[in-house]
Amino acid sequence: MRIYKGIEELDSFKNSVVTIGTFDGAHKGHQKILSRLKDIARETKGESILFTFYPHPRMIVFPENHNLKLLQTIDEKIESLASFGLDNLIIYPFTKEFSRLTAFEFVRDILVEKLKVKTLVIGYDHQFGRNREGDLEFLKETAKIFDFDVEEISAEEVQEVNVSSTKIRQSLNKGNIKRANEFLGRPFLCTGTVIEGKKLGRELGYPTLNIRINNDHKILPKDGVYAVRVFIDDRYFNAMMNIGQNPTVQDSEDQEKKLEVHIFDFEKNVYGAEVKVFFEKFIRDEKTFSNLEELKSQLKQDESRVRTYFNTLGI
Repeated sequence: MRIYKGIEELDSFKNSVVTIGTFDGAHKGHQKILSRLKDIARETKGESILFTFYPHPRMIVFPENHNLKLLQTIDEKIESLASFGLDNLIIYPFTKEFSRLTAFEFVRDILVEKLKVKTLVIGYDHQFGRNREGDLEFLKETAKIFDFDVEEISAEEVQEVNVSSTKIRQSLNKGNIKRANEFLGRPFLCTGTVIEGKKLGRELGYPTLNIRINNDHKILPKDGVYAVRVFIDDRYFNAMMNIGQNPTVQDSEDQEKKLEVHIFDFEKNVYGAEVKVFFEKFIRDEKTFSNLEELKSQLKQDESRVRTYFNTLGI
């Protein structure tokens, strides 16, 4: 997959088959569109092109009150989209100026002039351009002027999988990892860096890697304990993870949310390493214990549940 951070230096595309959107999560609904995009490109001996944006448009149009948490960082999005076999990914820098383009200007100046679109694949409810004035009917009329085809992904096709990025965010906020993963078609992922912690886990017999997520807009599941798979040191490991503020041992001045993962049968020093955490199952809510012995006892129960879960899966 070729990746372009803008449209200034594009290669020459052959029979461009294009779709547009933010594609946050690259979930099953998005995958319907991408599958059709690839099919048409194959049938027409053309190239598939996904035109997406960064930052998310809502962050630019409503900078003070968007309250948006994203399912993916830009790097996570690139990695997931690459797995679907696209030919080209264009990540356009979304700006205030760009947001003022009319729908007609976007079609003429970008889709036609820059991308040489031959077929545009679009969801039934997609809108774009200034004041979201560009819709399916507008595209069909404009396509006649510029001589390209428009293929709609129908409401029936999209609703067949009954999924949206909003539904996935709601599931994560409730700790419903099973539902979120079903919508995504794969485990929810967080990518971060291993940093030094207070090493309290080591005293309890459960040393942890403290993870820093390097993006303030990345959504996290609700506070609690999870069964996770961790990719680090070029290998996958089974692990249990806690998200929260560690209320039992919390410093009264330290209110920062923490991500700590205990990897089973892993003892290496990996400070500064990048780690990928794949969420598999919600285990329990975060609790406050009256003493460290109670906490340690609970951790043993958590470990037993998580190991049993992975043993059931055969991993």
